[in-house]
Amino acid sequence: MALRGAERWARLASALRGGGAPGRGGSCWQRDGGRAGDSPQHRDLRAALRKIIDKEINPFVDKWEEEGQFPAHKVFKTLGQAGFLGVDKPTEYGGMGLDFSYSIAVAEELGNIRCGGVPMAIGVQAGMATPALTRFGSDELKKQFLAPTIAGDFVACLGVSEAGAGSDVASIKTTAVRKGDEYVINGGKMWTTSGCQADWMCLLANTSEGPPHRNKSLICLPMNLPGIHVAKKIDKLGMRSSDTAQIFFEDVKVPRKNLIGEEGKGFTYQMLQFQEERLWGVATVLTPLETIIEETIDYARQRTVFDRPVLHNQAVHFRLAELATEVELLRSLLYRTVALYVEGNDVTKFASMAKLKAGRLAREVTDSCLQFWGGMGFTSEVLVSRLYRDLRLMSIGGGTDETMLSIICKYMETLPSK
Repeated sequence: MALRGAERWARLASALRGGGAPGRGGSCWQRDGGRAGDSPQHRDLRAALRKIIDKEINPFVDKWEEEGQFPAHKVFKTLGQAGFLGVDKPTEYGGMGLDFSYSIAVAEELGNIRCGGVPMAIGVQAGMATPALTRFGSDELKKQFLAPTIAGDFVACLGVSEAGAGSDVASIKTTAVRKGDEYVINGGKMWTTSGCQADWMCLLANTSEGPPHRNKSLICLPMNLPGIHVAKKIDKLGMRSSDTAQIFFEDVKVPRKNLIGEEGKGFTYQMLQFQEERLWGVATVLTPLETIIEETIDYARQRTVFDRPVLHNQAVHFRLAELATEVELLRSLLYRTVALYVEGNDVTKFASMAKLKAGRLAREVTDSCLQFWGGMGFTSEVLVSRLYRDLRLMSIGGGTDETMLSIICKYMETLPSK
């Protein structure tokens, strides 16, 4: 199913919506009989995306990794024309209008890309910079920023983290001060995915002097305004094909109408965005972890040490069996969480659990499998070494493991009061 242009992917979206049960977007999220989220409709969507990955992305990944940046506008335009940047976004702004389970299906399929950086940037575009805009933004803002982002005409970035405020979002220092019909923005953002190529930023800034959880707002910020300085592209351990920028703002003026939703609700909106971001992140690691295990099995089967295949060592095949089991358990937790989310439930605790487990399992799988590759695992010639570097971010980005544990403890009512 090759999807080319708006008409073809619109037909696919219509077919998918028609195949589901009544409700939000017509969910085909399976509960019984078969793997959750593995309905024919989900499989059709994934098959269409896989063709694009195999033809338009994977042949160029090694080049992009070496160059330290992939051509976001080109790749996003291809994905946008096929509808994959707005699977769960409203049809009136160019989306497919499907439920969130289809976004998770897309995220899982993106795991077939032979690096972590490109799927991460696609995630920012499709599911991290736009949920609040979709839910709370004005029609004018959606037409100006959401529609071209879904189409792949704009590259989006998310401006939350700062040099002194990563997982501690309440501590950000960037300000947006009201002056007439404008906000005047000063400060800076750090670790901004796609920041070197972005056309607009979903910016979190302090818009008042009030309490830290009620003084922040989200603003759509065009990245071509005077006073915006992309200071540098950060040289990272992994995710090398995705550009990551440090950005400064000096008296940047933006219309007040660019405010997303209500002033002072930005922290709450961002916490809601984080839930989709974290679930997307979990989904994107499942396929790479499976791929690493499968490629390690193939290598260990043909690599001989002391006159027998490495795989024939009980320590090796038992360990690979343990890791495969852990990946399937993580998938089950993700699917349960997404099913609850599609039904409208608060999934903060489960999303945090899944994010925590995904980060730790990514480290465990890549480290164990790299060991079985021996010296080859320490080269840049095999996927396991790349993903050993790339997937390490899962325990840091989007909320550290320690932050996830704090959230879980809060819901368990075991977190000490301040």
